Formats: sequence, structure tokens, C-alpha cells
Amino acid sequence: MDKRQGGFTLIEIFIALAIGLSLMAGVMSVFVGMKTTTVETSSYGELQENGRFAMSLITEDLLRQNLWGDFTGIMDKGALTISPELADLAGDCTGGGVNNASFPDLVGHFRTLWGQTVNNPSVLGCITNAKTNSDLIQLKRALASPFPDTALDPLTPADLDDKRFYIKSNANTAAIFTGSVAIPTVNFGRVWEYQHHIYYVREDVQGRNLVPVLMQGRLQKNNLKTITFDMMVEGIEKLYFMYGVDTDNDGAVNAFISADNMTQDYWDNANDVRILAVKIFILVRNILPDSKYINNNVYQMGDSSFDADGDNYRRLLFSSTVTLYNARVDTW
Repeated sequence: MDKRQGGFTLIEIFIALAIGLSLMAGVMSVFVGMKTTTVETSSYGELQENGRFAMSLITEDLLRQNLWGDFTGIMDKGALTISPELADLAGDCTGGGVNNASFPDLVGHFRTLWGQTVNNPSVLGCITNAKTNSDLIQLKRALASPFPDTALDPLTPADLDDKRFYIKSNANTAAIFTGSVAIPTVNFGRVWEYQHHIYYVREDVQGRNLVPVLMQGRLQKNNLKTITFDMMVEGIEKLYFMYGVDTDNDGAVNAFISADNMTQDYWDNANDVRILAVKIFILVRNILPDSKYINNNVYQMGDSSFDADGDNYRRLLFSSTVTLYNARVDTW
């Protein structure tokens, strides 16, 4: 009787091991590839979400810049029956020009839109942490919806926030007041919230990383500061704006000009110059670096560019052009 037991030869075992290792390597390759794809997809999804939110926030404000409710004239001190005195406001933010605080002054054109490329962290007399080489923009407006006010249910100071400012206006005149006082009389006027918004980028330290953050300044009645700042969204690395000016009063944009190249006359709408549109560029960056990713891209932002210079951050660039519907022109 043959008592030998069947089995595999040494060569057969080595062949089986080689086949198994090849299959395992293939499975691992697919797994690593799927994991990398998942990380990239999640990363770009975060960039898309942050960029779209920042764009919608700034776009909404620009669309209603220079809106003063029912008032159809040019906003200045002479058009107002009541207005806060600038000397009484603590910690206000004042931009370039002679009349660019939160409320109109007696001298010069009241700027309801103004911007600059930041070259010093301290700007506007109220900000000390702005990121340099990114733009800052400020704008003034009334919020879009008036407060309900009917004969049966009249608007009273109790309906208003005593830490906010409001504008009551009709077609010919207006009054700016706080929610803590009696509502002024403006014949056939309605009441809107008055706002002064500022957008800029700052950098926050998180562990070993500097994380760029989009900040929004907002007007409020406060004994210590007139503008308070809130963090809106992380990962906004750079803002850049170009202003579409009509220099020949034909209702069409002649050129888009960066903030640093805008003249004082352009900001002040002198000689019938009007700012009719704004190009917005928002560069969004991942909050944390990815050591397996190298970014050698150059991002073109109008007449400016940003070089990633081989760092480890993924980025997306968002751009849009916003028409300023309240630019006070007769034809488009």
C-alpha cells in the first residue's frame, strides 16, 4: 500500500505566494487610490462650500449698496433731517476721503463704496489684524425690507433694536436714528435698518498653522465701538476687487480698475463718473496642508496674480461681476 501523502511542491508554494502578493498589491493600490480620491473630493467640496458662501455674502451686499429705502436722491448730510453726530461715535471705522465714516458728514462727497489693497495690518482706525496683500471693502446701505407699519398696527420704538441704526425715508428726504429714541417724523416715510459693512481677511493661529478668515464688520450702537467684527468663514485667503467705472456718463463701464489705481475723483463720483459694477475675486484655501499634494498653480485675479509657489494647500478661485443697481444713473 502506498502511504505517501499528497501536497504542494516548494515551487508551487512560491508561485501561489507570488500570485497572492500580486492580488494583495492590486487590492491595496485600489484602496489607496480610492482613499486619495475621497480626500481630494472632500477637500474640494469644502473649498466649494466656503467660496460660494463668501461670494453670496459679498454679492448680496453689493447688489443693495447705496440703497436708502424710498429716498431717491444723493445721500449726504443736507438730505437728512436727523443724523448721528460723528463726534459722538466711539470706535467708528473711517475709510479714505474726507467723508467716509459710517454716516454722512458736512464736508465732501459721502462715500457709500470704497476699498483698498491692505499694506498695513492697521486700517480704517478700527482694524489692527488685516492680512496684507488682500483687499478690504466697505459699503453702506439700508437692508432690503422695510418694517411693517400700518394704521392698525403702527411701528413703535419697542419694535426696533436699541443697538441698531435705522433710516426713515420718503422720495425726497430721510432721517437716521437709533432704535433707542422716538421714531422721527418723515411724511409717508418707511423704516429700514441702516448698515455699514466691512469685509477683510485676517489670519488666525491654529496649532502650527495660520488659517485665513473672512471677517465682516457690522454697524451697531455701542459705547465702546461703533463697528463690531465677526468671523464669517475660514479658508478665505485673498480678496481682490476691480471697480467698473463709467467715465463718459453713457451708462456703460469704460474700464475695471483695481482699488489702488482708483482716483479720489472716481471714488467721489466727481465729473459725472460713476462706479457701475464690481468684479469680485475670492481665493479659497484648505485650512490644513496636505503633505502629499504640491501646488504650483498661479491664480489670476484680474490684473493681479497669486503664486502658490509649491506649497501643500489646495485652492479654488471664485470670480463674479456684480452690477450696482443703485448707482444713480439714468441709462444703462
